[in-house]
Amino acid sequence: MRILYLTGGAGQMYCGSCLRDNALAAELLSRGHDVTLIPVYTPTLTDEPNVSQERVFFGGISVYLQQYLPLFRKSPRWLDRLWDSKAMLHLASRRSISTSPKMLGELTVSMLRGEDGFQHKEIAKLTDWIKHEPAPDLVSLPYSLLLGLAKPIKDALNRPICCTLQGEDLFLEGLEETYKSESLSLIRANIKHVDAFISVSEYYAEFIPEYLNIPPEKIRVVPLGINLQGYEKRERESSQPFRVGFFARVAPEKGLHVLAEAYRHLRADGRIPEARLEVAGYMAPEHKSYLSEIEQAMKDAGLGAEFNYHGVLDREEKISFLRKLDVLSVPATYNEPKGIFLLEAMACGVPVVQPRRGAFTEIVEKTGGGLLVKPDSPESLAKGILEIYQEPALGEKLGLSGFENVRRHFSVARMADRALAVYESVTRNEPRPQMNTDKHGSERTDRQASEEVLI
Repeated sequence: MRILYLTGGAGQMYCGSCLRDNALAAELLSRGHDVTLIPVYTPTLTDEPNVSQERVFFGGISVYLQQYLPLFRKSPRWLDRLWDSKAMLHLASRRSISTSPKMLGELTVSMLRGEDGFQHKEIAKLTDWIKHEPAPDLVSLPYSLLLGLAKPIKDALNRPICCTLQGEDLFLEGLEETYKSESLSLIRANIKHVDAFISVSEYYAEFIPEYLNIPPEKIRVVPLGINLQGYEKRERESSQPFRVGFFARVAPEKGLHVLAEAYRHLRADGRIPEARLEVAGYMAPEHKSYLSEIEQAMKDAGLGAEFNYHGVLDREEKISFLRKLDVLSVPATYNEPKGIFLLEAMACGVPVVQPRRGAFTEIVEKTGGGLLVKPDSPESLAKGILEIYQEPALGEKLGLSGFENVRRHFSVARMADRALAVYESVTRNEPRPQMNTDKHGSERTDRQASEEVLI
């Protein structure tokens, strides 16, 4: 099958969506499929071999200039190539440029307007390129914020279009109300140009149709999968302090402050006499003060020496970091639709303690690799972590279950199998198959026993 993927670059940040798109494309290429992975906005950053094309469409500098300086909407393409070069885009992505949705409302609306937006010249570049390449069997968009491209691409190719759904609601809810309402209206108006929407979790497949007014028959589910090469089971040394880990973007919505408060509860009364709070992940410039506040709270509690921020880790460093943990928790304060960090921890045999919300519930229940606790509750989170500390056999059981079931249900090979099934169905114009599912949308025959705590 010949597939044209667009994937959204995130500058100097490892993002879950970029990692997913690259891993899926690489797996399909390894099976002999003809896959072209095209970055938009910036080059993609992955911790695996990057299979994306060198050329970046809708280069972030050009998109910005065309939004705010009318002169650049008619500038010659030879000049645009300067702004769209990888060197310029890398340079721009290193600068402290805010990507907060509150600052990007106008740009979001313009992109969703497609050929009627200020970036119409960029759309022409893409469609001209597409017309001179071998026609794909299918085109995949990375998220609904790019649905303004659906009609121009379909007009150019007359091929089916799929769109992945990976958590756009968090971005949209952060927009000012005027831009949010207009963006939702434009997304809904473009849904008719898309043949299938692919959700990365059962939770999101239940939530997003009503939010975006997507007909349920257009929704498919392709759960996340990770490349398991290099992931090995952790080796616990009894003499080590108990290590609680956080591996995600350092931002308020990811809940590091909740985990830090839970950690302080555990150490305040000596229930865990010797411990460390290990943190790793990308931190945007605007969140430095957030991390500083957490570090200060730890120091005020006399625990400053126990808090370690390791920054951004490459693949080898990431696996090494995870294998040293006794438990991982990313207590997000919103309904996370993905949770790739859970799969990565479980792939190392590390148990997790997560709030019962979003995709966390289905991942923990399907793998049996952790405990579920009340959302937004440091006390409940502390009790879940304490249970793993006080019952080493439970931690080992959860870790082993996660280790085995990530390989069974959440490998990149399994993700590719399910993606291909969707693509083949869409290209044959087949209706969505009906499955016998439980309340979490998982096939009953695939249910796995799980441990759970609700405190």
